Amino acid sequence: MAAFFYPARAASRRYLLAAALGLIGSTTSSLGFAAEPSTATASSRVGAIHGVFVDASGNAVSAAKVQLLDDSGKLVAQSRTANDGSFAIQGVVAGHFTLTASKPGIDPISARVEVAAGGTAEIKLSTATELSSVNVVAKRFERARNELSPSTGSSQYVFDHQAIENLPEGENTPLNRLLLQAPGVANDSYGQLHVRGDHADLQYRINGVILPEGVASFGQTFDTHFADKVDLLTGALPAQYGYRTAGIVDITTKKNFSGGSIDLYGGSHSTINPSAQYGYSNGGFSSFVTGSYLSSTLGVEPPTSGANAIHDRTTQGRGFGYLSYILNDNLKVSGIFGSSMNRLEIPNNPGQTPDPGFLQQLGLSGYDSSTLNDRQFERNNYGIVALQGVGANDLNYQVALFGRQSAVQFEPDVIGDLAFNGDASKVKRKSETYGLQADASYPITTKHTLRAGLFASTENDRSDNTSSVFCTYPQTAPDNPECPAQTDPNQTLAGPINIVDNNPKNGNNLFGVYVQDQWDISDTFTLNYGLRYDKLHAFVDASQVSPRIGAIWYPTPGTTVHAGYARYFTPPVNELIANTSIARFDNTTNAFEVQDNSPVQPERQHYFDVGVLQRVLPSLTLGVDAYYKYIRELQDEGQFGQALIFAPFNYQQGHVGGIELTSAFHQGNLSAYLNLARSRANATRVESGQFNFGPDDIAYINSHYIYLDHDQSLTISGGASYLLYGTTFGIAGTYGSGLRKDAVDADGNTLIPNGAKLTPNLQIDLSAARTVHISDGFGNVDLRMAVLNVLDRSNIIHDGTGVGVGVAQYGPRAALYFGITKPFGAL
Repeated sequence: MAAFFYPARAASRRYLLAAALGLIGSTTSSLGFAAEPSTATASSRVGAIHGVFVDASGNAVSAAKVQLLDDSGKLVAQSRTANDGSFAIQGVVAGHFTLTASKPGIDPISARVEVAAGGTAEIKLSTATELSSVNVVAKRFERARNELSPSTGSSQYVFDHQAIENLPEGENTPLNRLLLQAPGVANDSYGQLHVRGDHADLQYRINGVILPEGVASFGQTFDTHFADKVDLLTGALPAQYGYRTAGIVDITTKKNFSGGSIDLYGGSHSTINPSAQYGYSNGGFSSFVTGSYLSSTLGVEPPTSGANAIHDRTTQGRGFGYLSYILNDNLKVSGIFGSSMNRLEIPNNPGQTPDPGFLQQLGLSGYDSSTLNDRQFERNNYGIVALQGVGANDLNYQVALFGRQSAVQFEPDVIGDLAFNGDASKVKRKSETYGLQADASYPITTKHTLRAGLFASTENDRSDNTSSVFCTYPQTAPDNPECPAQTDPNQTLAGPINIVDNNPKNGNNLFGVYVQDQWDISDTFTLNYGLRYDKLHAFVDASQVSPRIGAIWYPTPGTTVHAGYARYFTPPVNELIANTSIARFDNTTNAFEVQDNSPVQPERQHYFDVGVLQRVLPSLTLGVDAYYKYIRELQDEGQFGQALIFAPFNYQQGHVGGIELTSAFHQGNLSAYLNLARSRANATRVESGQFNFGPDDIAYINSHYIYLDHDQSLTISGGASYLLYGTTFGIAGTYGSGLRKDAVDADGNTLIPNGAKLTPNLQIDLSAARTVHISDGFGNVDLRMAVLNVLDRSNIIHDGTGVGVGVAQYGPRAALYFGITKPFGAL
């Protein structure tokens, strides 16, 4: 591990460590230390659970499924009740658990149970205690929603509320940095994430409802403040998951409480990040709203490695609301709405030399690259209205209407961009999507649960581009009306002129249906199999029938084995397809060397996944997961211009595979985790969007397999938190072996696209958090300090080379942040 620790600048290191020690000293200086608790062997910490399940009248409930869940929600063991309603679970490690019992036609029940080392816990489960409580009805709807979206056979990583709080920045952690703590998630610039070797391809759901994607942008759309729990599902997913399938990010919102908090967070890079949240519950009505504002001088990863970026201010605002009302014991309506607005300056790289010919055309003698004023504006609005019902015989269903509007607009520094690039493009992408999602589940027998659903959406997109360019002479292509032929043979440039290239595309329709069966073959083995059919009508017409099968097996109370196969169909990102009129740029400084522009095709995958999760000690769980993907029409995206807007394209085929190791430890006041992932992603032959490439790159890629630009062979994430006398101390870190860059010769000419690897990245963050009682009248406040990148590493993300890599980018240097939160009401 010594090689991981890159030496920090001495002054920064002393300052940051002094700040950390100061907070630690202020919270522990008057406290002593207690003796460490004694430990016991694993065999002496095993117990059992004996119980009985009865209905409201006291009658025994036979053939009911009984499941034991740990504090993270993972299944530990399960059983079924006998004719007299009794059940037993043996070989349970000591600890606290949640016990659930369910059967078609009977309201599910849950209870907390504590298993003592060497003892037997006795428990009686009865539906009678749950008949009149509004809260229990709400929990019933939550259980019903979970029945609509099982994760059978797939890989799942859960961030519950406590796990979020234990991160160095707590609820102030951006969602992309939260997900980086999961295994197999690689970091990229502009907030992008790559899960298991895919380019982005993440699907976001809020309370189980798909949120239609908007125009990809750097600013975060979602705020971690409104999340009570975040699940990341990967692998061979059941049939109800379609389209974006590299990872399903399912955010469970906060709800069903009254009270709120006001938070002020800020520090380095002139960061000010206030936020507020409030919830209210009364009878069957629940609501939760949150809002946040961010101002900082570090908005986008800069092209320079220094501590302070040039021209990188951002202001961002986000709001979110959740409303629900229980109409009766069997029906609930809910609404979700959110908005985000981001303003970003594009950071500058000083010391760049402008083109002399471009300067001459502009009548300038020079241009300082540090004074460029490129900017980007982003907006997202979304809303969901859902009706959830629980019918007879445990029929569960949910019907949701959704809509989303998103727009990204890049405003160039026209004179400056012309001076350096000969092209200054004002780019706008706008997308409006509306649709319907319906899901239902029904237990047709005690061993079979049938699930089915549909998805339909329509999308209208705009791709507007106004480019200021110079005409080039002598002309090499057929006469372009934008740049008419000149009789003067000595003329080399003319202009600048404006070329308007607007391409609206309405009526992009997507439709999908699925059906699947969950077959509980035994108490320890479940098989989930199904089919889905998807139909796309947009820039291309395509469809696919996709079989899915997944299995989960519990050979022992502490062992979980899963395996699965999935056929995936991933439509192109319509709102990013520019449909550029290539010929309009002939004989200009923005002319394309490659004239081909085949339409972007949907990606088709064969996905195989197998994994084992083992509780080796009462406090330690280990896991291993392996996967392989064979992909046709592999989709990738690149930044081929100044704007932070990506352009999609296809490789004809690709192979992605890897293995992940996970571990989680929890004992007393200490929680820790460590994840390690190996991955490899290769592809060949560019099949669409060829005009974005140079002819030499096209020739090489069409005859060789290359690494994808976002391929990272080794990814590590880990962290720990410890509660010491009221103060929670935390550490979290991520390590990446480096994304790809071009292999070049001594003159900088590309030999192999993406043929080399960048230097490794390492970021370690520290934190301390404590609740302080101010007075009986004022109450408590929560204090937090976070030191990010405590080693002050200059982490390079891209060096400006590689397929679809526009500029160099570096990660943030060391930073110190403080937060104070004032809760009020009953959370």
